[in-house]
Amino acid sequence: MEKILQEDIEKISLQLKKRFEDYHNNLHLWYLRNSKNYTEFDPKYVNFPEEWNSDNKYNPYYVLKKKKQISKSISKNILSGRYEPNPPYIKQIPKPNGGMRDISIYQIQDSAVSYRIYKNLLVKNKHRFSSLTYAYRNDRNIHFAIQDIAHELLTVPRIFVAEFDFSDFFGSINHEYLYEQLNVNGYLISEIELKVIKAFLKDRQVGIPLGTSISLFLANVVCWKLDRQLEDEGIRFARYADDTIIWSKDYAKISKAFDIISTFSKEANIRINYKKSDGISLLKRGDMPSEFFNSKEYIEFLGYKISTEKVSIKNRSTDKIKKHISYLLYKNLVHPLKQNDVNRLNLPFDGRDKNFLTALMEVRRYLYGNLTEITLKKYMNGTYKVLSFKGIMSFYPLINDVEQLKELDEWLISTIMNVLRRRRLLLRNVFPSEFDFYQAPFYMNKNQLVNHCKNSIIGGKKGLLEIPSFLRIHNALKLGLINEGIVRVMNPRSGYYR
Repeated sequence: MEKILQEDIEKISLQLKKRFEDYHNNLHLWYLRNSKNYTEFDPKYVNFPEEWNSDNKYNPYYVLKKKKQISKSISKNILSGRYEPNPPYIKQIPKPNGGMRDISIYQIQDSAVSYRIYKNLLVKNKHRFSSLTYAYRNDRNIHFAIQDIAHELLTVPRIFVAEFDFSDFFGSINHEYLYEQLNVNGYLISEIELKVIKAFLKDRQVGIPLGTSISLFLANVVCWKLDRQLEDEGIRFARYADDTIIWSKDYAKISKAFDIISTFSKEANIRINYKKSDGISLLKRGDMPSEFFNSKEYIEFLGYKISTEKVSIKNRSTDKIKKHISYLLYKNLVHPLKQNDVNRLNLPFDGRDKNFLTALMEVRRYLYGNLTEITLKKYMNGTYKVLSFKGIMSFYPLINDVEQLKELDEWLISTIMNVLRRRRLLLRNVFPSEFDFYQAPFYMNKNQLVNHCKNSIIGGKKGLLEIPSFLRIHNALKLGLINEGIVRVMNPRSGYYR
């Protein structure tokens, strides 16, 4: 146990160390960019994680030095039954719809214990979970859920769906109900593992900590009875943690599902948030009449929008994508020209605008990850057989709404043109005698701009200035999906949807 625990402590420490060093390196790059774009800018200041100040055992550099002593002490306490995690550091993060959520950050050695128990329990017990629950397991993921839902909904013109939202799912779980599910549902749990679970829940009257691995297994345990009852009634569903979509062609069955969820809510002490829950609806095509009062043309689940005709990026997610791209364009093309003393390096010369190049490269990195236009084209024509997709679009490998992607491409080009017009006016005001009003790309219409960016050669390379495309990266993802499957194509962080 000591050796395994030491490996886990080292693994988690190295992950935290890399995360901090990536932040530091990116901060330095940001500082260098500012030195080129601004004459006056804030000094570089490195923020250390606030929990590091409360105890050295949150600091990966310290823990890596002491890993042998720490792992020896912890393993000894676990084997003797005396192990208890140190109180976690509580950090609050904003919820998407307002309010704050408490995240429990455990010291590194306690995170390692939680991770190891979670891995052991999952290996022994994942076959006990329903095949229709997709969260927190290594044989299911978000995209499997979306694919299963979409496949069923796309085969019918109309179907009943039920959507329910739970209030504070992790923080409300009844411990007595949780332990009952652990005891009666055939889980393989050793005495040591059970003691560790109880140690992590010891200081809580209700709920399980949000932010540690062991809670991921327990969250699925709590819902085992709910899943089984829905299956016993022949009701189709997909559950990702507390996000559940239920569907049926039979209204009586969908009503029965509501009764099952209501009973589960009372037994597990997890309240249904009826204000945020759409309840039972008739999902139908847009051109179909409905005799059902509560009808809709699509459902939203885990970042996707799914109808009986297509799979799209959900509306709130597209708004976030547009907002971030607009920020990247503004940051590089407009903001540097709105200072009291503008750096002369922001002045384009002879059709070369470094700020415009930087803006497009940052937008491309946001959409594509580390892929270039040349790399994408070589992948599409078969020169490259395998690619690693990491940009924001790799969270959406299953969309088939081509019209949405075309609209996003049109929006992107229009937004770039609007920002360029604004940049042109600012440049004329800041450098009235030096700025060439008619140099590329400022005088161009849409088609001219697209062709100019596509054919420009910078540093002997073509494609650096090409305007990124939602549809182009989608086509590459679609090819990868067919040839390699979901797991090889999806963003590696897709398991961290929350």
